[in-house]
Amino acid sequence: MYNPELIRNISIIAHIDHGKTTLVDRILELTHSIDERKMKDQYLDMMDIERERGITIKSQPVKIYFNSKDGNKYEINIIDTPGHVDFTYEVSRSLAACEGAVLLVDASQGVEAQTVTNTYLAIENDLEIIAALNKIDLPNANPEETMLELDDLIGLDVDSIKTISGKTGEGVEELLETIVSKIPPPTSKGTSKDKLKALIFDAIYDRYKGIIINTRVFSGTIKKGDKIKLMATGKDYEVIELGIFHPEMTESDSLSAGEVGYIVAGIKNIEEAKVGDTITSSLDPISKPLEGYQEVKPMVYAGLYPGVPDYYEELRKALDKLKLNDASFSFIPENSPAMGFGFRCGFLGLLHMEVIRERIEREFELAVILTAPSVVYKAKLRNSEIVEINNPAEYPEPDSIDKVFEPYAKLEIITPPEYMGNLINLAQVEKRGEFLSVSNAGKNRVVLHFEIPLAELIFDFFDKMKAISRGYASMDYEFLDYRQSDLIKVKILVNKEPVDALSFIAHKSKAYETARKVVDKLQDLIPKHQFEIPVQGYADGRIIARSTIKAFRKDVLAKCYGGDITRKMKLLEKQKAGKKKMREIGNVNIPQDAFLALLRINDEDTKK
Repeated sequence: MYNPELIRNISIIAHIDHGKTTLVDRILELTHSIDERKMKDQYLDMMDIERERGITIKSQPVKIYFNSKDGNKYEINIIDTPGHVDFTYEVSRSLAACEGAVLLVDASQGVEAQTVTNTYLAIENDLEIIAALNKIDLPNANPEETMLELDDLIGLDVDSIKTISGKTGEGVEELLETIVSKIPPPTSKGTSKDKLKALIFDAIYDRYKGIIINTRVFSGTIKKGDKIKLMATGKDYEVIELGIFHPEMTESDSLSAGEVGYIVAGIKNIEEAKVGDTITSSLDPISKPLEGYQEVKPMVYAGLYPGVPDYYEELRKALDKLKLNDASFSFIPENSPAMGFGFRCGFLGLLHMEVIRERIEREFELAVILTAPSVVYKAKLRNSEIVEINNPAEYPEPDSIDKVFEPYAKLEIITPPEYMGNLINLAQVEKRGEFLSVSNAGKNRVVLHFEIPLAELIFDFFDKMKAISRGYASMDYEFLDYRQSDLIKVKILVNKEPVDALSFIAHKSKAYETARKVVDKLQDLIPKHQFEIPVQGYADGRIIARSTIKAFRKDVLAKCYGGDITRKMKLLEKQKAGKKKMREIGNVNIPQDAFLALLRINDEDTKK
């Protein structure tokens, strides 16, 4: 029986690996929401990659019914959200669908960077926050110190913080009691008698039903057969099926104000069901959509090529299928003289890129080559035109450029104080960042605040930070803006021919150093040929770095058993002339590994 006063909508927010999905497992068991025979660890993580990596990539809602001690049966909608920085927008839309949030903190690891960011997202969405310390059953758990960190960083009252164990189930029932007593019902945001207004907080593709929209209804009621409008695109659809997640998709007659569920409306393209968009009635629409909608734009680009050129079409089909489930992923065909036919792909970040690559290799059994990633730059030309550059090959000629801009990010690092100096040096000296301030984060933690070029973050910053802090530091970043910068394109020439797939964009202060490392690395990776091969870095109209791959040398004097020296000299001169001619017409065979040279030099720096 529909009673909005007994509905509670919550999201669980936390840093990676702090136990969100495990907590949901215990809640499902406690409320008998799933048959014991079907129960498995990380029940809401549907993908193998999520299970193996221990991270949530796609948010997954679930509805449970909880019999409280006050005698009421509450309907609690839980939206399990991703914890990684790449998926922050998805987290923000999930939070917008709720009235409250459970802030989960690992009692053994303490407050980490993503904990703080997600908490501020919850505060911005005006949510009631319930803090819970997880993993208190671990021998190295330190709940007292973690509580003080939460008090220092976020100002949460220590007495209100719950202690639980997602593994053993300790304290989970008390947490549910706190949720139904502290989190407000959704009635303040609209009633079932008002005009239809609902939020799309996620969308997935089903091969039989098309696009399935995950939605939270704020006001009005939606029934099967209703005509709905998606306000971002202005397109109309008819509702074919709707229902709730309990925890599998279960059909129902209607969804009313305050409820969370799914809608099937014959939508074929996921780009039409945009995350953050507003659903309203086609016949009686609302005048203004819900706030907070934005187009999700890729922040990192990389080239993706089939390991075997013959599998180009299979790779295209694989990318088409992945795109059906992930609107934030984009790709366009490109052709590289060195790599052949492939695709230029846009990703939200490095984890997103790694997940897409792994899914292609697993789900479609295709070997792929992923080139070094780059960020999106902007250039203002002398004719006042602004162009976006997501591939070094697109970099305009220097004579036509007036100004170049690169993306900057706000970076926060939470670390024990003893590593503070080296981390400031990493961000400020090595990575061109600007150190802003340091603040206290509890008894033995500080927060370092920086503004830093995004390009410096995407390669090896995380690995270096972990190495410097012995794994204790955590980081979080968000895009700030574009700022003018002194950037140049460094072309890599192999045998005096430019290779676009190896070229890169760098800050002038780092161009020589990076080019020197790349050409030295390529000298090791490109095999010897019958002729000498120069490998050069070219920028600012001149060669700034060079390495030479020596030629194979055939012993042409082996057949000479003495005799006049002039005969030996003739043979050597003939060989020299032949090699010169071969160099002029010869093609260089560049192995696939060479195209990751830029990534390899950063890996080696990290190991040092």
